[in-house]
Amino acid sequence: MSFASRMHRVVASPTLRVAADADRLRRQGVDVVDLGAGEPDFATPDHVKAAAHAALDANFTKYTPSAGVMELREAVAHRYKVDYGVDFKPEEVIITAGAKQALYNAAMVLFGPGDEVITHGPFWPSIGDQIKLADATPVIVQTHMEDGFTIHADPIINAITPKTKGILINSPCNPTGALVSEAEMAKIADAAKAKGLWVIVDFTYEKLIYEPVPHNLIKVLFDRMREKTVICSAASKAYAMTGWRCGWAIAPKDVIAQCNVLQGHATSNINSITQKAGIAALTGPQDGVTAMLNEYRKRRDAVHGWLTSDPRIVCVKPGGAFYLFPYVAGLLSPNGLRSSGEFCEALLKDVAVAVTPGEGFDAPGYFRLSYATSIERLKEGADRIKTFVQALEASGRI
Repeated sequence: MSFASRMHRVVASPTLRVAADADRLRRQGVDVVDLGAGEPDFATPDHVKAAAHAALDANFTKYTPSAGVMELREAVAHRYKVDYGVDFKPEEVIITAGAKQALYNAAMVLFGPGDEVITHGPFWPSIGDQIKLADATPVIVQTHMEDGFTIHADPIINAITPKTKGILINSPCNPTGALVSEAEMAKIADAAKAKGLWVIVDFTYEKLIYEPVPHNLIKVLFDRMREKTVICSAASKAYAMTGWRCGWAIAPKDVIAQCNVLQGHATSNINSITQKAGIAALTGPQDGVTAMLNEYRKRRDAVHGWLTSDPRIVCVKPGGAFYLFPYVAGLLSPNGLRSSGEFCEALLKDVAVAVTPGEGFDAPGYFRLSYATSIERLKEGADRIKTFVQALEASGRI
């Protein structure tokens, strides 16, 4: 069967594929420890759910403006004013079906054939594929485990060519949990402004930073190049609202207007009930965000210790998000498991632990493990992973 040429540039999401494989085994009665999913295990806060119930009771079930109701766009502006000290108008906000749609809109509106967009690897797969779907070319600047996967400005600046149209930064980063510092972001912004480039920030994990390090990337960018900055984020991770599909983009109003044209021909408005829930999340109590962060920190420290007790599993402790990104190249062999993809397949088949192979993040030799699940399941998963490694060794496959 013949498909449009753009479909040959992209592949299915590896994270969604792992979720589907885990679900298939679970439906067969297998006790799967699913450490592949990138979503909080916490319940959506009660006051957010109450706002959704109230919206249903009030029959708030009709179409809304494609860009979202004004009250929600105002709530985004209010939240960022309180959290980051930046001012912008609701006309500079569009509400999207998660940060993924916000990023997709930006790629489609800003980039096209012949353009290059610089980003850093290992990277969330949709970032590269969305750039390709916009007929542009992703240029990947690798970060390194030995350096904590830290995002540095100089390699990104050195990758700029006459074809470069934009730079996309993801901080905290999925899958590594690494951050870009304010000083490095400022260097990137100054270089981008000098060249007339766009800077897009995937800020989805903005509330999940474990140490008290300065991370006001928005103010850094707004102070330097507001007219060429796009911020994409969502309620998904901070408020345990992944299934609600509530994200947003913040950008100059002419960019938002174009995103609205695109969205109007694709999905139009996000779910009306979700919009009322999003308002409650952004304007209501924020103590639940801190409680989740503190619990994630405990889980991070615990599972990191359990896995790295085996010296063959090398892992940087992340500064943000809720993933570990272990390096298992020492467990691979031409006579055994030859790739991290095969490692993850065997891990699921032999001990029913689901993790995501590093190949999907442009990082062979690694896998991504989500610790957004209970400490008990994390302990069970870590024990199974170590048992699996011991079995590999006993069979002579390492």
